[in-house]
Amino acid sequence: MSFWAAAAMPLMRRLDPETAHLFSLRALRCGLAGRDPGLDDPSLIVTAFGRSLRNPIGLAAGFDKNGVAIDALGRLGFGFVEAGTVTPLPQPGNPRPRLFRLAEDRAVINRMGFNNEGIEALLPRLKVADRSKIAVGANLGINKEGARPEIDYPALVKAVEAHADYITINISSPNTLGLRDLQSEQRLAAILDAITTQTPLFVKIAPDLSDAGLAAVVETCLKRSITGLIVSNTTIARPATLKGDKKSETGGLSGAPLFQPSTQMLAKAYKLAQGKLMLIGAGGVFSGEDVFAKILAGASLVQLYTGFAYAGPALIPRLKSGLASLLAQNGFTSVAQAIGAGA
Repeated sequence: MSFWAAAAMPLMRRLDPETAHLFSLRALRCGLAGRDPGLDDPSLIVTAFGRSLRNPIGLAAGFDKNGVAIDALGRLGFGFVEAGTVTPLPQPGNPRPRLFRLAEDRAVINRMGFNNEGIEALLPRLKVADRSKIAVGANLGINKEGARPEIDYPALVKAVEAHADYITINISSPNTLGLRDLQSEQRLAAILDAITTQTPLFVKIAPDLSDAGLAAVVETCLKRSITGLIVSNTTIARPATLKGDKKSETGGLSGAPLFQPSTQMLAKAYKLAQGKLMLIGAGGVFSGEDVFAKILAGASLVQLYTGFAYAGPALIPRLKSGLASLLAQNGFTSVAQAIGAGA
């Protein structure tokens, strides 16, 4: 991490969280966050999206909604970066305040509401992104008003497919009314049946799905040769252990409290898919141990957001070194050998 990034982190925590987020994006675009100059341990190399990635650790959607800092984020040492969520038309999202820190819980609650500049703003940024060293994904959603999911998602896929290594269909944010209803077997099947693409396609699901709901999603995806699932989005649950004074705010909860439920769901999805879906584990990743646990539960790749928001770029090399050490300690010479070993 650069001197400027290290010096700025304490200041960022004093700012309103959304202001701090916008400042972070500007700093990244100006090159103030530094870069990861080192070579990753060979055991971290993974194959995904039809290419070789330097490591299995990626940045989840939501941090760079409009794709303004893809290259800068790629220089921090991630194996892949996911831009979005982007919608067909620009929209402001929900009124502020809509992003809340629960520092005592290492958590965040957000009700952003897919605020973004729209697909026409993201496309030229995707086109010029340097994908030579990292994979770039595009996360797609629908507008709050006038949405036609069975039409909008296929159109968005067509728009980005030539400019992304993989595509994510976001049907699980709790902050767009009715969006999670698209996880039902009938609605999801209709959306996926309308999509035709050669680009790897993932479906991002909620951690609040019932066991029956998860089984239906997995079966629906298996019948349509979908590449995989991202497990999981934020949760609407509020664990009794939360301490932060913002714990009652509405929205999706992310961070450390999400780690256990999302990892449990990941293991269930791994068993249901029987190796026929690639799983990306997300939710509550703050350490190399967390990354390793996701992989043991069935994840081929792991994403983070809240941990990155709290710790900054310095977290990434710590995650990679921690994961490499744990693989070696447990007798694995590659990430691939560890996938699902603990599921």
